[in-house]
Amino acid sequence: MTPKATKAVPAALPKPDTSLVRRARKVDRILAETYPDARAELDFTNAFECLVVTVVSAQTTDRRVNAASPALFAAYPTPEAMAAAPREHLEQLLGPLGFFRQKTDSVLKLSQALVEHFGGEVPSRLDDLVTLPGVGRKTANVVLGNAFGLPGITVDTHFGRLARRLGWTEETDPVKVEHAVGALFPKRDWTMLSHHLIWHGRRRCHAKKPACGACPVARLCPSFGAGPTDPVEAEKLVTTQGPA
Repeated sequence: MTPKATKAVPAALPKPDTSLVRRARKVDRILAETYPDARAELDFTNAFECLVVTVVSAQTTDRRVNAASPALFAAYPTPEAMAAAPREHLEQLLGPLGFFRQKTDSVLKLSQALVEHFGGEVPSRLDDLVTLPGVGRKTANVVLGNAFGLPGITVDTHFGRLARRLGWTEETDPVKVEHAVGALFPKRDWTMLSHHLIWHGRRRCHAKKPACGACPVARLCPSFGAGPTDPVEAEKLVTTQGPA
């Protein structure tokens, strides 16, 4: 199989400033205490399910995916079964998620590639995962970290936004963000760091109106003041779970 082209990154990044490393790791420790239950909010029971639900979660919510996935995997529990699934039935099962024709195409091609090139098994190497149709580095890192227990940084919109707000990087390209932030933390922390930042971005550090006055890492954040700083006003913006 011909690997998809991936964006080049520097072979060696400059060593980050020691004070930045200390501040970043302190932020992560505080977020770990704030969100002790932080985890992937998509439901799955194995690597194949993790891969599929991550791919179909684009432009929809985790809760909608979690509502649709039991019927999907009851009908097609393996790559072999899903690769042979009738398109019409897959479209029906994926319909509630939006863009169902595109997502049906993705899971069919993905499953077929797993069967044809990986013996029906989800590979546990990033270089292999990104050769699969519809799988980029973000999805690959979700699978590595959550299905295989291997270090992976998931740079979604929340992670990228918080990494910049916290002053960890000025990069906007997800691959460059991944490498810049990865240099601040030991690899063993990468997966949980991703969960901590994503949970914080969904619950407090919102894109348009962050709850600055109710933020546990406010004193460590150079962007403090981007949202309401009054504790009472800010607390009203805090949610107990990610978007519906």
